[in-house]
Amino acid sequence: MTSELIINVQPEEVSIAITEDKQLVEFQKEEQTASFSVGNIYLGRVKKIMPGLNACFVDVGSEKDAFLHYLDLGPQFYSLQKYLTQVTSDRKKNFPMSKASIMPEKGKDGNISEALQTGQEILVQVTKEPISTKGPRLTGEISFAGRFLILIPFEDKVSVSSKIKSPEERTRLKQLLQSIKPKNYGVIVRTVAEGKRVAELDTELRQLVENWERLIAKARTATKPPTLVHEESDRTVALLRDLFNPSYESIHVNNIEVWRDIKNYVSQIAPERTDVVKLYRGELPIFDHFAITKQIKSSFGRIVSFKGGAYLVIEHTEAMHVVDVNSGNRARNNATTQEENALAVNLAAADELARQLRLRDMGGIIVVDFIDMDKSENRQKLYERMTENMEHDRAKHNILPLSKFGLMQITRQRVRPVTDMPVEERCPTCFGKGKVQSSILFTDTLESKIDTLVNNTGVRKFTLHIHPYVAAYVNKGFISMYRRWQMKYGLGIRVVPNQNLAFLEYHFYDASGKEIDMKEESEVK
Repeated sequence: MTSELIINVQPEEVSIAITEDKQLVEFQKEEQTASFSVGNIYLGRVKKIMPGLNACFVDVGSEKDAFLHYLDLGPQFYSLQKYLTQVTSDRKKNFPMSKASIMPEKGKDGNISEALQTGQEILVQVTKEPISTKGPRLTGEISFAGRFLILIPFEDKVSVSSKIKSPEERTRLKQLLQSIKPKNYGVIVRTVAEGKRVAELDTELRQLVENWERLIAKARTATKPPTLVHEESDRTVALLRDLFNPSYESIHVNNIEVWRDIKNYVSQIAPERTDVVKLYRGELPIFDHFAITKQIKSSFGRIVSFKGGAYLVIEHTEAMHVVDVNSGNRARNNATTQEENALAVNLAAADELARQLRLRDMGGIIVVDFIDMDKSENRQKLYERMTENMEHDRAKHNILPLSKFGLMQITRQRVRPVTDMPVEERCPTCFGKGKVQSSILFTDTLESKIDTLVNNTGVRKFTLHIHPYVAAYVNKGFISMYRRWQMKYGLGIRVVPNQNLAFLEYHFYDASGKEIDMKEESEVK
């Protein structure tokens, strides 16, 4: 599997698309002026203690106060707070980390009122963006993520990713980091560190320690909390840090400044791979050139179609996401029974749903209403397929087997609001009074209907009435789209321009002139 990263930098926004084998799997869009605060570290001030929630609200400068639960303070919270007090007590003198004392770990069964007081200064890190009416979510366990390592002050131990299976390699990495890490620092070794040399790991470890030292220097000189003391890397660079791997075929950027930033970053972490970072200079918009725009139009929206004529209906609420699986009224496959057809549609739906969760970054509770199946082995097959599909998802998630009502419940880590892309276009016929399917997909829809007529229902002679502008597009070229349809589906196809039709309206008629109903349920509504 090959992956590509396409970055579209515009004056007002930056869009990042990730493809796997040319299929869009992740998409993020952000205004240039928007703040991306996950990973940022603040010297905040406790605003309000909430004993009933065993939590508090912290002022970190956001529109709404951030939320910090007692369990998120971290086991080394008291060590961190004592060191912070020592640092800020004499703002002209540096207090070395090596002289910091490690306090007993904070217990899990405790009260927020015993740990914090209103008005207290506290170091916190953002773990979730503000979502809807809620402010940011915080943690008191400070960490610095690098390509190979994660540095945690005051942890003073080395942990190795469980995905590194070799006992010899785990032992090597643990002993290596124990020998080079400074006192009072803990380290988590990431999966990509497997097989790396000591020089590479030592270089990154020094960079992460420097980040902590710069943070403390800012905290020491901060005069009035809240103060941003450490800002996470640029959104694009941060994404690369977590995702970059040898399977990247290329990274395309249409902005020379961002291209330089990414090239510099890749040259630091993988000098031999700098050639994959490419500056796009084409005349077409970068997303159009790499067929991203069309995939966005077809992948977002309330109704998402997939193979076989089936489709998903996706609804969002503040508390959860609900997905309904529909087979479509003209779905056909090789299944001979209703049970086999339901299984085939459900398995295909599981493939598309796993992609949609990553693509839209849907988090929280997701309830999926699959088509009912009677056999327990089929329900198990569906659960295993969904579990397998979600193995590539970086977000933490949990999947429950189907309930007796045919519902599957999924929880997925929610870090930022769900990605929502408007896919409808203003109708040029009604001037925005109604909405129609995106015009870029219209000819694909027509071909899908023709394929259904010829291969599923056996109708080989029919007339397609469409708007003259669309007919001109279908007939243009030496080997037009219309001729390709005839070569593929037979000479019984006729295309007739009809001035009475709206721009994206169409009608099929059989040889006797009787209209063939090819409207989907979603189109009728």
